[in-house]
Amino acid sequence: MKLRIEDDTLRLRLSGDEIEEFAGSGRVTATVHFGFGPEQQLTYALARGSEPAQTLPHAEPVQVHYEPGAITVRVPFALARAWVETSQVGFAHDVPLPDNQRLRILVEKDLDCRHRGSVEG
Repeated sequence: MKLRIEDDTLRLRLSGDEIEEFAGSGRVTATVHFGFGPEQQLTYALARGSEPAQTLPHAEPVQVHYEPGAITVRVPFALARAWVETSQVGFAHDVPLPDNQRLRILVEKDLDCRHRGSVEG
């Protein structure tokens, strides 16, 4: 799974295998290691809500949970299912933040990914 962060935009792109994993288990996770200890890594995940989606009034349908060393994007069951089971390439959602700011969440299928692990120079 690819993670791209730019300003207030968080973008996740999943390969075909990762989409299958997400469809089956409801979660896909990746980790970037910056050093030797667990405190020197960043884990990021896409997680599906339980069925049926029971959201609280005024709750955002797509949510982001952040804690030091971990980012989780949680999407409602129905949205995740529609995305996985159709030709829909991606979806986007703006999560409101304090001071009238927004965090843009993009989740996309990366089906043309052919270069995993290679470096072109």
